[in-house]
Amino acid sequence: MNRKVSVIGSGNVGATVARSIADKELADVVILDILEGIPEGKALDMLEACPVEGSDARVLGTTDYVDTAESDIVVVTAGLARKPGMSRDDLLQKNYAIIKSVTEQVVKYSPECIIVPVTNPLDAMCQVVYRVSGFPRERVIGMAGVLDSARMRTFIAQELNVSVENTHAFVLGGHGDTMVPLPRYSTVAGIPITELLDTATVQAIVARTAAGGAEIVKLLGSGSAYYAPGSAVVEMVEAILKDKKKILPCAAFLQGEYGVSDLFVGVPVKLGAGGIEEIIQITLTGDEQAALTKSADAVQELVQLISV
Repeated sequence: MNRKVSVIGSGNVGATVARSIADKELADVVILDILEGIPEGKALDMLEACPVEGSDARVLGTTDYVDTAESDIVVVTAGLARKPGMSRDDLLQKNYAIIKSVTEQVVKYSPECIIVPVTNPLDAMCQVVYRVSGFPRERVIGMAGVLDSARMRTFIAQELNVSVENTHAFVLGGHGDTMVPLPRYSTVAGIPITELLDTATVQAIVARTAAGGAEIVKLLGSGSAYYAPGSAVVEMVEAILKDKKKILPCAAFLQGEYGVSDLFVGVPVKLGAGGIEEIIQITLTGDEQAALTKSADAVQELVQLISV
């Protein structure tokens, strides 16, 4: 197997991503962390699971970026996780320094890779990776919309008692409280949920989607979500490695699309071997556009705070 995915950060999200990529035999995996012994131990454990899973993927744990050299994709999960009562924005300054340092090392050893930032606050950290790396916008793709849409799909399926496979949802905007779930474009077997659910129920689903991460943080009491974020990352990685041309909502650097310029905001994109191969522009109502603009403004405030 000659494809290589490096995961920076061996915490719950990083480990979940690495395990799933290895299980699916999508690529060889390198797990990097600054905590000596932890990435090595987790990697060995995953490697020993591969015979059971029928996967010949190789999994390596390391503290040295040299081992990540010539990666096809680098997933960045390093950083501090949210604690109860802490917003994604509270993490801004602390994670800025971490992500800046990580990006410098990634670019040094894998100058042709595609970077998938996962660290919160997501949109602002994408901006850091983009500016520090100097990569074209096609090769810096934030994981946010896939996760938020998955949460919305879960709530729709629960409410209507249908298979999640019948559900589709689109969530745009920043990965935070101002995200913009779009009920008109959210469907069950092609039928908009606005025709299947009353307005109050739709609004409740929208509100729960926006607070999806905070709900899990509160329940856990310590730590944050990692199973769903990990699965969301792997869907993106698979679309890129298999050149699937799959349309997924991701954080992308916009240059005029949706009336937003020079900023990472969640929008539908086509993912393939080149990373973002197309930004899909859909028609928004006045209220939807206003909500997206408000969400972009919230991201802009964070970006200005860290001067990127």
